Amino acid sequence: MPKMKTKSSVKKRFKLTATGKVVSAQAGKQHGMIKRTNKQLRNQRGTTILADCDARIIKKFMPYG
Repeated sequence: MPKMKTKSSVKKRFKLTATGKVVSAQAGKQHGMIKRTNKQLRNQRGTTILADCDARIIKKFMPYG
């Protein structure tokens, strides 16, 4: 059985914590910041942990993660 391939787009955008949770950048911060409130921009800094239902999908694309 050959090795399974990891999705390149997933390995660039997500990473796994030591406990197996999926970490990603906050959504909604690529462009159009002028129409967002300062509170939204503050809350979108850094990274966030994905919900379990979304993390399950991402883990399928990272077989050796």
